Amino acid sequence: MSAFVTRFAPSPTGSLHLGHGFSALVCFDAARATGGRFLLRIEDIDLVRCKPEYEAAIVEDLAWLGLKWEEPVRRQSEHFDDYEKALETLRAQHLVYRCFKTRREIADEIARAPHEPPQVSEGPAYVGEMLSDMEERTLLAEGASFAWRLSMERARDYLGAKFDDLSFTEETADETRAIKATPEIFGDPVIARKDNGTSYHLASVYDDALQGVTHVIRGEDLAPAAHLHRLLQALLDLAAPIYRHHRLITDEHGKRFAKRDKAATLKTMREAGATPADLRARLGLP
Repeated sequence: MSAFVTRFAPSPTGSLHLGHGFSALVCFDAARATGGRFLLRIEDIDLVRCKPEYEAAIVEDLAWLGLKWEEPVRRQSEHFDDYEKALETLRAQHLVYRCFKTRREIADEIARAPHEPPQVSEGPAYVGEMLSDMEERTLLAEGASFAWRLSMERARDYLGAKFDDLSFTEETADETRAIKATPEIFGDPVIARKDNGTSYHLASVYDDALQGVTHVIRGEDLAPAAHLHRLLQALLDLAAPIYRHHRLITDEHGKRFAKRDKAATLKTMREAGATPADLRARLGLP
């Protein structure tokens, strides 16, 4: 059997839409073409928005598409202890710090800055600073909320010359190339919160390594995340997968589908009489 391993990792916060279906099929087809393994992972760390009924609907939709995956399915909500250990590693290396500023305070601070910071998927990049031990103890005693931020400056110092040599492999239909990783575009990214012991970035990187994922296949909207993920892999001494970032599926106006677009959900199309073959044809897949 091929050593190729990939995964489809949805968050159960709503119904799967056409774009999700495309991504799942691209992942499944890639694994099947190489005789490799296809995994389903449920990324349900958001305990407020993620619902069991959405997970059940995801399984139903993927089964209708004809996808088959290995069991058991990894649910991130069952493994917060794993992510806490990864966070503890970064804490022990003095690479993370507690940031007590609210989103409004950060937005105001960015607005006052003389230069516009780069934009990433989470919004404008933000660089904070560590508080003194006394300030931190006071805020913790008051029960203040905080986020764990990765200090990009400390990460650079920790890795030394290796920081500037970081790169990841990107595959397309036409070529395979090494891309220089520039995680500094994220500023000091949030990798965990007081009330949620991890983030998408930390949990995804940890699970990909744990599950032996060799190829991360996902939408091109997540391409910037590979820069930060490559840094986390280096800091946590985790294997780096190969990345493939596929095109996004949009409506007739060029707008990306969202989970609130009920007419574009797989369930709606299935109930309207569409078949998996119809869906593949619509998406331009064989």
